[in-house]
Amino acid sequence: MAHANPERTTTGSRFRHKIIALILLILACALAIAFQRMTEGHRVIPVETYMLVPFVLLLLAIAIVPFISSDWWGRYYPHVSFVLAAVVVVYYLFVLNNGPRMCVTALDYFSFMAITGSLFVVSGGILIRIPGGATPFSNTLMLLIGSTITAVFSNTGASMILIRPYLRMNKGRLSAYHVVFFIFTVSNIGGLLTPVGPPLFLGYLKGVPFFWVTIHLWIIWALETALVLAAFYLMDRYFYKKTRHLKEPVKKPVKERFSVKGWHHSIFIVVILAAVFLETPVREIVMIAAGFLSYIVMKEEIHKENEFNFLPLKEVGILFFGIFATMVPVLDWLELNAGKVGLTEPGHFYWASGILSSFLDNAPTYLNFLSAACGLHGLSVDNVAHVKAMLGLLPVDELAKLQIAADAPRVLNSLSWKYIAATAAGSATFGACTYIGNGPNFMVKSIAEQANVKMPSFFGYMIKYSIPILVPIFTLVWYLFYH
Repeated sequence: MAHANPERTTTGSRFRHKIIALILLILACALAIAFQRMTEGHRVIPVETYMLVPFVLLLLAIAIVPFISSDWWGRYYPHVSFVLAAVVVVYYLFVLNNGPRMCVTALDYFSFMAITGSLFVVSGGILIRIPGGATPFSNTLMLLIGSTITAVFSNTGASMILIRPYLRMNKGRLSAYHVVFFIFTVSNIGGLLTPVGPPLFLGYLKGVPFFWVTIHLWIIWALETALVLAAFYLMDRYFYKKTRHLKEPVKKPVKERFSVKGWHHSIFIVVILAAVFLETPVREIVMIAAGFLSYIVMKEEIHKENEFNFLPLKEVGILFFGIFATMVPVLDWLELNAGKVGLTEPGHFYWASGILSSFLDNAPTYLNFLSAACGLHGLSVDNVAHVKAMLGLLPVDELAKLQIAADAPRVLNSLSWKYIAATAAGSATFGACTYIGNGPNFMVKSIAEQANVKMPSFFGYMIKYSIPILVPIFTLVWYLFYH
């Protein structure tokens, strides 16, 4: 009996995957163009409070159901996500007759998946080897480097490039806290340095100068990074010493030299990040095309050594589909009722945008609070001159020409820029508080679990790590800068 050649079978399977990827690329681009045309006339109109329930249910399902039955959740989480999303979509289409609003959300989701998916695919073709047997100092240095290079590669790019080598260098004593602190620093806090990724990129599009973020937020990045890394170093040092005193110490991995394979794929990363400055949907089409081309030319042996597969991307795509859809009523309600909940000072915007960014996607949350901050001063976030006036960057003669609402609750002054700074600081960092606070968080968690790291549950992550470590640090930042 003739036996199939395994190598030929693998090649054929890989070829089919490329064909499927190409078809999906074409369909995605076509849908993006169609949704772009259907967003005209989008408006935010009042929603019934009971429509906030689907988002709450999805959040509770993500947090509780895996703890009750991980097998059931692993099998049926797509059904939960799609059904709850469908409830909101049907409500907006047939009850509110507000289809353009859902088209805007569809484009936001498309943008999110374009940059997340393309960077995930490209990073899978880059194999970075770092000498194993990591010490507390080398781990801390790695996290500091990762948090710093987010200024160039964005949270998503830096997370996808560094998570696999970071896991390998700790092989032998890898624990959940290693991954949690990676999420804290690389996947979130590093996003304060530049607006190369969401959410701060949306502020750049609205008129916030590129390096304004760096000038006004670098000190918060430095403070938060220093305190988080100090906590990590003490924790890692404690467990490092503990493993050295075990009767049967953990077997150390074989020492390796530092090396990089597939480094030429970094060209695709540059293309993806440069595409951020293009218009939708051209931006997303370029990103997806770069990811597809990277996958085409990627060496299979690098895929194998990186243990690359699409399961993390699939999980993120399905869950965030539900999150993006169900959060639309929440964001609309917030935009229409922000003035009624007492948001009047920079500190209020810091905490409100931060807390919501812990559970909602931080990009639309940031934009909504940016809009609320401008509205508080009788200005519009859609007017570049108004945004520059908020930042104190508009000349006096031009400032006098602005038509500011006479009944605005707040008057422009030399400290009005703090409203935007506080909103940016809260939106960009509080996402570290939960797995769903930022796209890279869930991706990093999924990759770590595939490397057999037993990650804490949704509430376990918050109770054991984010609340005792991050909340005091975020409170200190509020007291020093926005109190």
